[in-house]
Amino acid sequence: MVTRAESAAVTRRALLDAAAELLDLGGPEAVTLREVGARAGVTRGAPYRHFAGKDSLLTAVVTEGWERIGDQVHALRTDPALSASEKLRGALRALIGVGQDQPHLYQMLFRRPGHRPEELGEGLDRVRRQLCGPADDPAADRVRAAGRFQDEFLAIVAALVGERNTRHYGALLLSGAHGIADMELSGHLGTDRLRSTTDELVDTLVRMVGDVGKTI
Repeated sequence: MVTRAESAAVTRRALLDAAAELLDLGGPEAVTLREVGARAGVTRGAPYRHFAGKDSLLTAVVTEGWERIGDQVHALRTDPALSASEKLRGALRALIGVGQDQPHLYQMLFRRPGHRPEELGEGLDRVRRQLCGPADDPAADRVRAAGRFQDEFLAIVAALVGERNTRHYGALLLSGAHGIADMELSGHLGTDRLRSTTDELVDTLVRMVGDVGKTI
């Protein structure tokens, strides 16, 4: 017999999957609690029992996005068959790959909370944050998930450049990866003037940082 908790977990999973699909198809504007519920095949009130509002739902989708990337980078970091350079190359490609495959999600991963109207939160979202605080704050889960990815990534960078230089080169690499993803999304990498590919630029970044590590 399915318990109430198990049934609730299944419903929440269906809602998150539906929201992620709608986000991929049409961006944040396409995600509404009513449309998510219809796509998930649940009752009209179900989304409102699991999420305080659209802001909370989108934040949960973004959190899961960071968790997946964190899992990928953790798997790379702990793979004994890969060299330090291969781990870094894989981590950068994992991040850029989200931009290639899920551009709307990628943009939300790096969007400052409250930057767009749908992220400002209203009604129940605002009340719930005021009453519950950080312990029940979806934004805090998002920050923790993003922080875990950064910790895993920085551990890979440290293996190449040493602890003292990790944060500096980690920031440089993430900025470079973010720039590559944005340039590809905008169609600028394939122009006649630049004639560069994502893989070529990632390889160059890894090689440059690897050379720095050799001089330490």
